[in-house]
Amino acid sequence: MKKVNLTGIKKFEIVDAPKPQIINDGDVLLKIDTVGVCGSDIHYYKEGKIGDQVIDFPFTIGHECSAIVQEIGKRVTNVKPGDIVAVEPALSCHKCQQCLSGREHTCTNQKFLGCPGQIDGCLAEYIVMPERNCYPVPENVNAEMAAMVEPLTIGYYASSFLGMHKLNSLNELGLLNIAILGVGPIGLGVMLSLQARDFKNIFVTDKLDYRLDVAKKNKAVWGGNPDKEDIVSELRKINPEGFDTVFECCGKQEALDNAVDILKPGGTLLIVGIPEEDRISFNISKIRRKEITIQNVRRQNKSVNPVIDLIASGKIYAEFMITHKFQSEKTSEAFDIVANFKDNVVKALVKF
Repeated sequence: MKKVNLTGIKKFEIVDAPKPQIINDGDVLLKIDTVGVCGSDIHYYKEGKIGDQVIDFPFTIGHECSAIVQEIGKRVTNVKPGDIVAVEPALSCHKCQQCLSGREHTCTNQKFLGCPGQIDGCLAEYIVMPERNCYPVPENVNAEMAAMVEPLTIGYYASSFLGMHKLNSLNELGLLNIAILGVGPIGLGVMLSLQARDFKNIFVTDKLDYRLDVAKKNKAVWGGNPDKEDIVSELRKINPEGFDTVFECCGKQEALDNAVDILKPGGTLLIVGIPEEDRISFNISKIRRKEITIQNVRRQNKSVNPVIDLIASGKIYAEFMITHKFQSEKTSEAFDIVANFKDNVVKALVKF
């Protein structure tokens, strides 16, 4: 089978590899249809690592994907050959304390597609996954949108932290103000998920004007570029009381600093982006005096089926995010465009 290996910093090679086989009765052989290029993939592409997860080249990355079921193990009952499935890339053990407490996304024995030292990614013609990681999609959801499910679950899970009664009440009164700092695919996913939950006063920032335009066309109420204006000053003019919740979705220190500055006392900072640096910092005086809550968001938890339902029902419409499509032979071009923000890219897909 064809497989796309990352062989060095910014270097891909297409190789022939053995087609994987079903070994366990609960496994499914999948023919990959579409792979999304994720920001975390770009870290591996540009730096060869994310924190202490360092690639030993060559390695196959990629974790956002849809596939067509080819074969099923003897105990598989929820999918059948020919089904289009969205793939949950995290393989949890379902036995550790984290899993048993409902936190499969922080499983202490977890393996993740395309994560160094764990399992090969999905930039390949075929992969084998457990049945529980394969989610069949309705007929009105195509393979490309099925591949978008995984990144959208990140936004959906992040948005779930606003499920408190107090915040819902403020939202109903039109008094809840939310900011999203960074509206690439993950930030846009947060925005769409918030809108699907009827949150409306959503303000966004990004250093790329075309991303701001995309967000505003899709009902963000305000957009600002921190490279061109003092967004803290502007947002304070608009909302003198400050923001209830800020989603940091770009992994930048300056965005974290801006978030602390615009949050109201008692506000919540949700860190969704992955910083390139191993350490970030906060002005302890500001976050202490404001009594700011800082919540990290780790991937997603129990969000795949809700996102599929929202896509199928039309409550989340994310087709506009797909701006570029490449055949697998042009994986290098896809990653170059995403890594360097070329050609107004929002989401690039690789097709097998």
